Amino acid sequence: MVILLASLALANSDIRVPQAPPTPVIPAETKAQKDKRMAWWRKSRFGMFIHWGLYAVPAGAWNGKTGYAEWIREEAHIPVKQYDGFMKQFNPVKFDAKAWAKMAHDAGMQYLVITSKHHDGFNMFDSKYTDFKVTNTPYHHDPIKDLAKAVRAEGMTFCLYHSIMDWHHPDYLPRRGWEGKDRPATGADFTKFVQYLRNDVRQIIQDYKPGVVWFDGQWEATWKEPLGSELYALCRTTDPKVIVNNRVGSGRDRELGDYSTPEQTIPATGLPGVDWETCMTMNDHWGYNKADHNYKSVKVLIHDLVDIASKGGNFLLNIGPKADGTFPPEAIDHLKGIGAWMKVNHDSIYDTSASLFDSLSWGRCTVRSGAKNSKLFLHVFDWPKDGKIVVPGVGNELKGARILGGSKLAAQKSGGNVVIALPAGSHSDIDTVVELTVAGKPVVFKSPTIETGTPGFVSSIDVPIKVATGMTVRYTTDGSPVRASSVAYTKPIHITQPLTISAAGFFNGKLVTGTVTKHFDKLTPWPATKTPAGTAGLDVQEYQGAFNSVSEFLEKVPSKLLTASQVGLDPAWKVAPERIGRIYSGTLVAPKSSLYQFELRSDDGSRLWIDGKVVVDNDGLHAPADKSGFAPLEKGAHTIKVAWFNNSGNAALGLKWTTGSSNPVSIPTSAFRH
Repeated sequence: MVILLASLALANSDIRVPQAPPTPVIPAETKAQKDKRMAWWRKSRFGMFIHWGLYAVPAGAWNGKTGYAEWIREEAHIPVKQYDGFMKQFNPVKFDAKAWAKMAHDAGMQYLVITSKHHDGFNMFDSKYTDFKVTNTPYHHDPIKDLAKAVRAEGMTFCLYHSIMDWHHPDYLPRRGWEGKDRPATGADFTKFVQYLRNDVRQIIQDYKPGVVWFDGQWEATWKEPLGSELYALCRTTDPKVIVNNRVGSGRDRELGDYSTPEQTIPATGLPGVDWETCMTMNDHWGYNKADHNYKSVKVLIHDLVDIASKGGNFLLNIGPKADGTFPPEAIDHLKGIGAWMKVNHDSIYDTSASLFDSLSWGRCTVRSGAKNSKLFLHVFDWPKDGKIVVPGVGNELKGARILGGSKLAAQKSGGNVVIALPAGSHSDIDTVVELTVAGKPVVFKSPTIETGTPGFVSSIDVPIKVATGMTVRYTTDGSPVRASSVAYTKPIHITQPLTISAAGFFNGKLVTGTVTKHFDKLTPWPATKTPAGTAGLDVQEYQGAFNSVSEFLEKVPSKLLTASQVGLDPAWKVAPERIGRIYSGTLVAPKSSLYQFELRSDDGSRLWIDGKVVVDNDGLHAPADKSGFAPLEKGAHTIKVAWFNNSGNAALGLKWTTGSSNPVSIPTSAFRH
């Protein structure tokens, strides 16, 4: 950063740096060119994330509290000059780049991403553009340079994380609300910070040649377009081969960058058609916290790796090293445990693609497709009591099956399934992998899908069934098994009474899929007030505070009372304010008696009540997210309440509804009363 050490006169000092040439536009790229650029990353599937910096010195503790880590300056409200003091204490004399790289390699990781700069603004490399850097600590050395060399020596790809947010640079905006006189915003020029950021990013690409530049801290209101596009263009023109994550832009919606980055979560169905990578901590913090021993088990971490690979994603698993340059002992033990499993089963992870099955009762599947033969890697999480696993809908000729690292197995077709007999005796209590080889590219007949996600209906419902091309779907509604003689599906099934639909797929008259079943109940609608009272719109209670949950302000006294025409961000806001909460309340007029689906979108958290019942819970700190819920409503007016908050960064809020199987639409303002 352009911030100097505390011993220098910050207010009157400037580091003279050459101005960079104008940033070029994002280079054009064909799909084939991008596929070539992304090839190593897509094959890797497993990488190590490292959060290391000055925050390792306090090790998560401050003023008697022990819940901090890399956000400690912000969360503990540490003045910038006091935080600078950690520089004098940072001396990682036990840092061994070769040991770090070997631990990552032995754990089966194919690439490594380390923080070149986190939100605190401290550069972990020898920046040409700031004195706030590692080479000005007692260590006097550049660990990034050593680690880049060691990682490549192990045959892995070296990558860097670089934060856009900066709590130290004198020209970064916005300031933290608690800083006050310690660090006033007077005279700050954000354009100067942007130029500094570009200089730093250009240097890390030129000097360390990372395979990925992993951006973060992009969500504050100052980081707007075209800044993201310009930074992405800078990366891609400085090194045409470099890969950049989606957080280079102002949101996490993959409008920019090469792949998406879900954090601490695994998307339920992956992100089909999109390159993506889940980043996750081993314990509860990214940076080192000496009090945090809440580590996920080796079994959980391996299952997460397999689950992510089976959905077509990469897994970036985090380590928070100590200030002395060593890994926490629990992290070392966990890496060894993962490595022992990967040594035997790595072939089922590297260079694989997503599962072709919607679900498997006993585990997961990864795929390596080939023109002559293909391999289905069957990850058995739950060992079957009868010693057999059933693989549904495989249409290929079977070529053989074996346990990875072990014996051959008997596999045979049975109806629309493949049945594999597993060996008696010992097996992995984590994940035993069966390699099933089939002729040609894999063909899997997927079970039909009963499309309606509703739990029932009020008066009637039409239930559509999704049918895969080339199959005939047959169904029953009386609980009997689905056979070749059962009714063929041709149009949505009209239901007026409670019943159970069972459906299965047939090809050339033979059963080729499993059977799907869904029960539909007839629901009693919640009673309504026949004549809605009040005027159009909703009452709004507004609250001020850095909330992490809607529960934190539900019982508080509001700072302001307003009205709104609907549930959504205030049209008068050019940029939604931070550290704010709102409760929208009134009545909602249902135009007919039906089962309503409500979709609530928010950033950060929100919750919807209808007639005092929680219908959608979308609470918590997160990027823009949609969640849905159902409510059977009688025609007329119903009480409605929506609580929402925005802690920091971008904001979103919206409420939609629908009946039947149509997509939700915005609720018209005429439906609200207050």
